[in-house]
Amino acid sequence: MARTPFLTAEWRKLAMANYEVDPSVLQSFVPDKTEIDLWKGKCFVSLVAFMFINTRVKGVKIPFHVNFEEVNLRFYVRQGDKHGVVFIKEIVGKPAVSFVANTLYKENYETLSVSHSWIATPTTMNVEYRWKKGDWNVFRVSAEKTPVPIAEGSFEDFITNKSWGFTKTREYGVEHPSWEICPMTSYRLDVDFGATYGERFAFLTKQKPHSVMLVEGSPITVFD
Repeated sequence: MARTPFLTAEWRKLAMANYEVDPSVLQSFVPDKTEIDLWKGKCFVSLVAFMFINTRVKGVKIPFHVNFEEVNLRFYVRQGDKHGVVFIKEIVGKPAVSFVANTLYKENYETLSVSHSWIATPTTMNVEYRWKKGDWNVFRVSAEKTPVPIAEGSFEDFITNKSWGFTKTREYGVEHPSWEICPMTSYRLDVDFGATYGERFAFLTKQKPHSVMLVEGSPITVFD
């Protein structure tokens, strides 16, 4: 049976900070019939900030909800040969997005003030995302302007190449072409993880990330 597209959009300029954590921190978030997906025996969570662009829900553009930022904290699970993600919380600046996701799909969205800037030089792409939870949180990356392919089987491939999303009550498919990555030159993380994602994740505020990436992104399709 053909799957029905629920949402189409572009996910662009994905800033990703990846942290190694003890799997026990995540166990209560793991949906039934899935297990934590490990990279070479290690467990990771990722802070991901990016732009939704040209968003359509069932083919329709919703006024004032076409282009917007999202910041999420996610981790990685598998169900047999399905490799996917679980979102601990997703932050957007659009109340209607949070209402629909939380009410109809039992996601964990929160509406906050969110902003971004993309500044390109001849050789460098500077990307910044900000969200206000108490104080302003800042995630800023600078990278080479020209993206390169992500190597199959690499850590970057493990983090980005996920075709499924899982919640406690449902699963959904995500399709997009292979992504490219912009080689990093520097980053700044000024994030209060405890305030943003709960005290369970407060330790990440002082933990150095395993890696930081800037992924170019692409058009995507989400299927029910």
